[in-house]
Amino acid sequence: MAMLASDIETLIRESFPNAQITVQGDDGVHFAAEVIDESFAGKNRVQQQRAVMAALKGKMDGPNGEIHAMALTTKAPE
Repeated sequence: MAMLASDIETLIRESFPNAQITVQGDDGVHFAAEVIDESFAGKNRVQQQRAVMAALKGKMDGPNGEIHAMALTTKAPE
């Protein structure tokens, strides 16, 4: 089942309500997302990206995941 960029933004926003979130992608399975959130301060990129992946609630898990690929950029505000 294909997803919309807005669906992904909604999932991420549940975990990061005050984040600046940009999600792009129009084929339903390949996306790019940028998440900028205060909670990332002091965390390395792996920790930041794991937090965002957890927010996707398994939508990228295994061959049956709804999201095939996501280029993910995370950072704390400057």
